[in-house]
Amino acid sequence: MLGSIWPKIRNKIGTWRGGELPGIAVIGLVMLARLNGYLQFSEWITLDTFLRLRPYEPMDERVVIVGIDEEDIQDVGTYPIPDQDIARLLRRLQTYKPRAIGLDIVRDLPVEPGHEQLVETFEDIKNLIAIEKVLPTKIKPPPGFPPERVGFSDVLFDGDGNVRRSLLGTPTPEGGKFSLSLRLAKTYLTVEGISLENGIKNPDGMMFGSTELPRFLPNSGGYVGTDAGGVQVLLNFRSGRERFRILLLKDIKTENFNPSWIRDRIVIVGVTTPSIKDTVNTTAIKGLNPPGEIYGVEFHAHATSQILSAVLDQRSLLRTWSDPWEYLWILGWGFLAIGLGRLTQSPFKNLFGVGVASFGLVGVGYVFLVWGWWIPVAPALLILVINSLLFPAFYHYDQALRSQINVRQRTIDETFNIIHNGPMQTLAYTITRIQNQDLPEDELLLKLKTIKDDIWEIADYLKQETLTQEETIRLGSNLKLSLKHPISKLFYEVCRDTLERHLPHFNTLKVKALKFEEIPEQYLTIEQNRELCQFLEEALYNVGKHAKGVTRLSATGKLHENRYTLSVKDNGSGICSSSENRGTQQAKALAKQLGGTFKREPLSPQGTLCELTWPLAGRNWSLAKVSYRLKTLFLKVFKYTKKF
Repeated sequence: MLGSIWPKIRNKIGTWRGGELPGIAVIGLVMLARLNGYLQFSEWITLDTFLRLRPYEPMDERVVIVGIDEEDIQDVGTYPIPDQDIARLLRRLQTYKPRAIGLDIVRDLPVEPGHEQLVETFEDIKNLIAIEKVLPTKIKPPPGFPPERVGFSDVLFDGDGNVRRSLLGTPTPEGGKFSLSLRLAKTYLTVEGISLENGIKNPDGMMFGSTELPRFLPNSGGYVGTDAGGVQVLLNFRSGRERFRILLLKDIKTENFNPSWIRDRIVIVGVTTPSIKDTVNTTAIKGLNPPGEIYGVEFHAHATSQILSAVLDQRSLLRTWSDPWEYLWILGWGFLAIGLGRLTQSPFKNLFGVGVASFGLVGVGYVFLVWGWWIPVAPALLILVINSLLFPAFYHYDQALRSQINVRQRTIDETFNIIHNGPMQTLAYTITRIQNQDLPEDELLLKLKTIKDDIWEIADYLKQETLTQEETIRLGSNLKLSLKHPISKLFYEVCRDTLERHLPHFNTLKVKALKFEEIPEQYLTIEQNRELCQFLEEALYNVGKHAKGVTRLSATGKLHENRYTLSVKDNGSGICSSSENRGTQQAKALAKQLGGTFKREPLSPQGTLCELTWPLAGRNWSLAKVSYRLKTLFLKVFKYTKKF
């Protein structure tokens, strides 16, 4: 039992060494690269691309931006905007009864004229949130402003300079601080009866009502070892042509707008002109002008809108899987790439399969992101691409190496068969005659000369066969047969030639029954034709050599229910040995190759049966036959071109 299983295991290990092990190595290297942060950039690009390609969303009318553009600055005549102009703007906005006003303009120092007027405005408008900066450069809020009405405006940048996270809260030496967006959202939601509390899944996180904000961790999604200090969330930018309603300072002055646009809304005031560099970079929003940039006030609008939409509209927040699930996902796609390589050994089929799988992976990643889940697409895609190139190369190298080994083994086996069925039989016959002392000296010399000539002819034949790859077989009598003939004709030729040789026990043979049914050409390769002829020659030789007193011999080939049986039967007194000689080993190897069985057993009352049975199936010929013919064609072309 173990003897039959071990070759399969050894062959499987060899196959893995030829293809799967390099594929597994690629999986390991990609995972190692991801663990060390080398794939962060590609994963960030993937995230931004998916966010940019999402369907458009309607405008979030709960958040209104009041921008101060270049024309407004020219009307005022100076920058920074004086305190009196800021005070007038805030008081005018307050008359329209917004729920909250966020001032995204630094006012840590007076900007005359009108500072006292601005201080009074700060005191009068209780739903006004001013800003400060806490990381890394500190900028204080307006003097005397209540801490509960101050939010920081700091922005976190990734290694490529883009913004993908929103910092909601952070500890400082003065105590915990909240962001401008969180302060505005908290003010708005308090009116709705929804309060800010600590998270349940993560007690250090935040939640409004039943909506917990998924806290960003150092290795969330494609990030590796990122500073996750404070409370951070991934920013799910709002998509659409008009994400928020934007009014300008001059619109407020001239009342060129619908008052309902501001009533009961969040209003964020900030600078919206390129001459004042208050922008952040992002490639997650489509149709920006200038490309890849949004104003700081718009960033705070996105961060605020994200919280409101999640709590009130159940809009998806961006979540990520835990590390074990992410790497299990990557591992699964890696083994899919190996499986595709195994199933599609043709480079073109493999390329097609990998293309379909890659589109499927990207599609699944996109759908998951629309649902709010950022899953690892870039590492899995990288494994698919690398293995699609690597696996076929290793596979074909392994197949070429195995083919060379098989050719060498066939040459050895063929050499053995030719010598065994030719010179060795003559030598055995000569030795028997010498032992019986009935071989004259002149006949002995003739036999030895025949053996010598046979050996030289065999050497020349094998040399020529190696050079030309002719589709022929050389029998022990030096007869050459073309393997392109129908297999039944070859069987008859082998029987006729072998039975005419001078073997000890063929002298008593009286009855010879030969009948071979035809096998359709597509079921056998040239090499299998060769090996079947050698098997038949060997079986007949054994009768002539061992079957004492044989008088009847039958050699038949029968086709029954898509199975073919090739058998040689005699009624001699030869003994079917239980030990395996080289001929028996080759017969069993041939049976295994054909997917059939071989047996050599005694008959009652005497005689021996040597029989090979195998199924006729297309798998025996399709790939092997095409490969053999392509190889033969290549050698012929090479031989022809050498003439020139």
